[in-house]
Amino acid sequence: MGFSALTPPPSPDDVHETLLEFPDNRLLIDLCGEHDRNLAQIEQKMGVQIVHRGNLLAIGGEAEARDKAADVLQALYAKLESGRAVDAGEIDGEIRMGRSGVETGTLDGDQIELFQSGRIEIKTRKKTVEPRTKAQRAYVQSLYQNELAFGIGPAGTGKTYLAVAVGVNMFIGGHVDKIILSRPAVEAGERLGFLPGDMKDKVDPYMQPLYDALNDFLPGKQVAKLIEEKKIEIAPLAFMRGRTLANAFVVLDEAQNATTMQMKMFLTRLGEGSRMVITGDRTQVDLPRGVSSGLADAERLLKGIQKIGFNYFTAKDVVRHPLVARIIEAYDADDNV
Repeated sequence: MGFSALTPPPSPDDVHETLLEFPDNRLLIDLCGEHDRNLAQIEQKMGVQIVHRGNLLAIGGEAEARDKAADVLQALYAKLESGRAVDAGEIDGEIRMGRSGVETGTLDGDQIELFQSGRIEIKTRKKTVEPRTKAQRAYVQSLYQNELAFGIGPAGTGKTYLAVAVGVNMFIGGHVDKIILSRPAVEAGERLGFLPGDMKDKVDPYMQPLYDALNDFLPGKQVAKLIEEKKIEIAPLAFMRGRTLANAFVVLDEAQNATTMQMKMFLTRLGEGSRMVITGDRTQVDLPRGVSSGLADAERLLKGIQKIGFNYFTAKDVVRHPLVARIIEAYDADDNV
């Protein structure tokens, strides 16, 4: 890699710092960010002081904090060397993961060994996605290793986003023939028939988060073409009845709003050569009072079955605005009173 680290001997006033040298000054400027805002973010989150001196960064603070900050800076610089951009989210992810070293690699269904060492990168047509928390890393590992995986936790933890990213990665790698994304259209209920337009017009508003995720990973024209060719399907859960989903990557989002019978129906659609991902938030059930959530029942009944992975997220895994995590924690605290 194009950097070196030196820890100078103690100065007379016993001030210690770690020096990192970066040979490409243009990349170093990108690493620091406009008005050194990237450095400021690292300083605030990690309790260190970082000074830019020519092609060096001097890190001050406690020895352990300096070492961790150095790892983060080296990992971010490696991303810049590979042609990737560094933003606030990338910085936050590196800090959360607390990784040392900068070994990288592309992950797909045939390269599970990368779970053992190096970082996980999910390559899509438009961007490369990395898990930003340890729970996200374990979740992505589960998506590749298990034919059926559950992601359970609050909004903003990347459950659906990462599932769609893995689905796109497996599709463009030829591991599956199609992507099927589904959600229960609970809010529409019996009123669906009274909404204007054809069936697509009626259900699309409930599917919009899935379209948003797809458009992050594939060019818009390609998404439209693949939908037209039925290689990508986005449909309400009710439309899955009677089908066998073979050689497909299948995602059921907002699964807490599926009834027990709907969940059983969906799970039994799993066909040969397919992967299925179920995501949901147990605290956001919109089903009528007295109707049990299929997600809760599936969790109770299927735990312990081999090749079914259960992954859980908490407010600490929220990768949206920092306030979202605090809001979730406040509501969780109130529920536990």
